[in-house]
Amino acid sequence: MFEAVLGNEKPLVVQVADRIIEMITGENLVIGEKLPNEFELAEEFNVGRGTVREAVKLLVSRNILVIQRGKGTFVSSSPGLLSDPLGLAFYQDKYKLALDLIEIRSILEPEIAASAAKNATQEEINKMWKICDEIEHCEAAHESYIHHDIELHKCIAQSTRNLVMPNLIPIIAAGIELFNAFPYEVERLDALKVHRDLIDAIQAHDENKARLAMQKHLSYNKRSLNVLHGKF
Repeated sequence: MFEAVLGNEKPLVVQVADRIIEMITGENLVIGEKLPNEFELAEEFNVGRGTVREAVKLLVSRNILVIQRGKGTFVSSSPGLLSDPLGLAFYQDKYKLALDLIEIRSILEPEIAASAAKNATQEEINKMWKICDEIEHCEAAHESYIHHDIELHKCIAQSTRNLVMPNLIPIIAAGIELFNAFPYEVERLDALKVHRDLIDAIQAHDENKARLAMQKHLSYNKRSLNVLHGKF
């Protein structure tokens, strides 16, 4: 996980996710081992069940945990493999790292979006809309939506039908997680609004519009970081 920036604490959901990782490593939980249930984790960390639920979802999106319906939450078969495959947590300059990740994403994701527009099924597009709604609901309620944001970009990448593409998700997820660790900026709202334009383009199977929408989305993210860092 990335350290807090500008002296701010990490969001509570991320802090709980860190604690769960510490539990896995500290108690030497093995692959496939079941975690305590939601009630027990909430009591252990002295937080609400909703916070635990969101933290678990974040760790699922990072392939550290897996949820088996009706059975519980388990340690992934490759815990931590996708959480930081490039060792990004060791870079000290988080602004530079965030900007460089957006640069890499700007190379990759517009073409990912274009490919998704070409290949996405209606079922996948429906899932994108559902995630988009969840992001907007969380934003309106001032709740963390990091795992939803990662899930949306993951869904777009998977819909390309490219076998290698899902392996790039850790880079995208790292960029999203680090970007959301920075203080709130107006441009972030603009970036969220572009989600709908992006999914509209994918649904219309318009590759060029999908490409441009993703470029616009990432440009808002970059501008937000530049404004925050005093660059206009």
